[in-house]
Amino acid sequence: MSVVVYTESEGGKFKKIAQEAVSYAKGIADMMGTTVTAVAVNGNNTDELGNYGASKVLEVSDPKLDTFNAEAYADIVAQAAKEESAEVVVITSSANGKFMAPLVAVNLEAGYVPNVTELPKSTSPFTVKHSVYTNKAYSHTEIKTAVKVVGLAKNAYGVYENATSVEKSSFSPSINTGSVEVVSVDKATDKVTIADAEIVVSGGRGLKGPENWGLIEDLAEVLGAATACSKPVSDMGWRPHSEHVGQTGKPVASNLYIAIGISGAIQHLAGINASKVKVVINTDPEAPFFKAADYGIVGDAFEVVPQLTQKLKEFKAQNA
Repeated sequence: MSVVVYTESEGGKFKKIAQEAVSYAKGIADMMGTTVTAVAVNGNNTDELGNYGASKVLEVSDPKLDTFNAEAYADIVAQAAKEESAEVVVITSSANGKFMAPLVAVNLEAGYVPNVTELPKSTSPFTVKHSVYTNKAYSHTEIKTAVKVVGLAKNAYGVYENATSVEKSSFSPSINTGSVEVVSVDKATDKVTIADAEIVVSGGRGLKGPENWGLIEDLAEVLGAATACSKPVSDMGWRPHSEHVGQTGKPVASNLYIAIGISGAIQHLAGINASKVKVVINTDPEAPFFKAADYGIVGDAFEVVPQLTQKLKEFKAQNA
């Protein structure tokens, strides 16, 4: 009757959100007096999952699963949950997680709540807090089904080391690749991705043109951040649509979000609201973003950003 958790990986390496999911699952398991079983699909060094509280790892290895397939992955997690007689299944609220979690819930006839931000208020009844209305409010929801699927919001719980002895077991479920065929996947391998970034530096029309994007890239490089942009920027072709963040683009839940030359349309704010600290640099003191930001600088990005980048370089050099 363990808590089952899906551990997301890429190229065999477990992502930070996988570590956070295991930490969270351990918290629930302690509340319920049980243990954590992690499901690892084509993951390397599965022993590391024990550092965060997993006492058992079901290892699934199949080259057909090198590329994420929501139907196949959901089927595997559901089979693992049945194998372990799990009452709770933890899946992250990443893009992949939100794709597969409803499929897992249907398979298990389970209730599903996404964007959960903390441990359950109670396990009997099982009640969780989660963000709603594009992170503008919170709801406390009771899951009444026998099996519960919990979607953990990114950066909501944190990563906690809880060293546990790990039992590793080869798991060979039937693999249903479903009706979706992945033809090819193109990835930028030399940059921090928006999905994994702790810090995101984003630019808008205030940059005046794609030729000025070096301001964004230089600051992002110093901070080890991902670069992003507003919808108008991607629509005009200044930046690829893969960098568009907001309600109609990629959601961002970074620890730090820096918006440069972005006025702050409601759709953009809705997509980055889950970020913990928001900083805005804009020449217009009436820009809507200032009302949502934790810190703001009224100034010309072409003057402010180079100075900020230089000061950060000096700070890093002094503390190297």
